[in-house]
Amino acid sequence: MNRHILIDRSEKEVLWFQRRSFLSAAAAWTAMGGFAAAHAQSRSNIVELQGDALLNGQRLLPQDTIQTGDQVATGPGTTLVFVLGNSSFKVRQNSQMTVERGQSLNVVSVLRLLAGAVASVWGIGNTRQIVTPTLTAGIRGTGVYAEVPAGANGRSYLCNCYGTIDLAAGGDRVTSVSDYHQAFWAEVQAREGRLLTPAGAINHTDEELEVLARLVGQRTAWQIAGRKGVKDGRGYMEDKPGQAHPAVMPRR
Repeated sequence: MNRHILIDRSEKEVLWFQRRSFLSAAAAWTAMGGFAAAHAQSRSNIVELQGDALLNGQRLLPQDTIQTGDQVATGPGTTLVFVLGNSSFKVRQNSQMTVERGQSLNVVSVLRLLAGAVASVWGIGNTRQIVTPTLTAGIRGTGVYAEVPAGANGRSYLCNCYGTIDLAAGGDRVTSVSDYHQAFWAEVQAREGRLLTPAGAINHTDEELEVLARLVGQRTAWQIAGRKGVKDGRGYMEDKPGQAHPAVMPRR
């Protein structure tokens, strides 16, 4: 496993994919045909639920189906993994989020994260968004980790694990093109004149993204390339001179 840095998160939270219960659930999910079969057969799109969660204010059960327009909240120690359309989501404990409806019932237009953290892999499609209290991220086909940390004074964190994302925080605009974990803080108050500032790659692992990608028939950028980069939050496969983080590049 690649080295990872945790801040106010436990090893258990990022190693969920190693549990025997998840491995069995993921194998069953794949064997039953994944989301396409779940949609056609009107069965649950929840791959695994460990712990307590609410769906639109009611207790979420493993046999339930999460649809666009739904509100999801997870309790302490909870792990929730589900697939919606060509996107997959791993919701950490103590999270609150809404998946807003896009062009159809099974297309997410906006993932609105109010608290907690979500790792997600998005298939190719029309521009969709991840929205937190301090940033808006327009995404295409990509892998993303987003967090609204408790006790972080309102800051939001987003890592473009791979792909292209258009980020906005207040008047700041940045296009993030990442091969290997390009991370940002979205500040409440500007730091050195910027609301989007560089961050390290924290609180998520390569393996989490690989598992989520596999659930929707995809591979991560580093799996396709057959190699990994320097996991320093700058987003590059190779450390070359002149490769600055986009949040510190001169504004045009």
